Amino acid sequence: MPHSVDTRAILDAVAAARGGVRNVFDDIDPSRLAHICVDMQNGFMEEGSPVEVPMAREVVGNINRISAAVRAGGGLNVFLRFTTPDAASWSVFVRRLGTGAAAHRAAFTPGAHYHDFWPTLDVEPGDAVVDKHRFSGFTPGTSDLDAVLKARGIDTVLITGTLTNCCCESTARDAMQFNYRVLFVADANAALTDAEHAATLHSMAFVFADLYDTEEVLALLD
Repeated sequence: MPHSVDTRAILDAVAAARGGVRNVFDDIDPSRLAHICVDMQNGFMEEGSPVEVPMAREVVGNINRISAAVRAGGGLNVFLRFTTPDAASWSVFVRRLGTGAAAHRAAFTPGAHYHDFWPTLDVEPGDAVVDKHRFSGFTPGTSDLDAVLKARGIDTVLITGTLTNCCCESTARDAMQFNYRVLFVADANAALTDAEHAATLHSMAFVFADLYDTEEVLALLD
């Protein structure tokens, strides 16, 4: 089961602070929407992997359902893949990894097993795969994500994946500041704990994104 978090309570609290408005965007065009699926790779999902997030295995089904609905609606699925950055260009991150730096860097090198997508994640030939060298897919100079979206006339992004409170949150925050409309799917993102997941959902709903669950997204895209 996905995280046990009361998203309705989060939206109620946010709505009370902004005149009763829960979610902002009521004019979504599915053909101008990109589903950005973040880092659903073996290195984050496999038991015993370097950055195992057990809950990520529980949200694959919801992500696959969203991907299918986006394809049917004429939108774009973009699968982000964390890829080992040049050590000198992000030396602060290497230092923060400490003794685990070598294993982490080896795991997410292209061609490594842990760099590959989780086997049951539904990635099809018409989808886009974008490697990124930072937590956010929008960090300038480290990913082609923004260019891919602009080439398709995308104005709305929908975020799923892992970790809720790291790469997913970073990508969503930057997307909003790049002037994309952001939807964040509560039961299709995964963190290490419910508390960490809930904290990000509150931040998203408060400032950065409309907050939905999978069933609501499927209805929105229908």
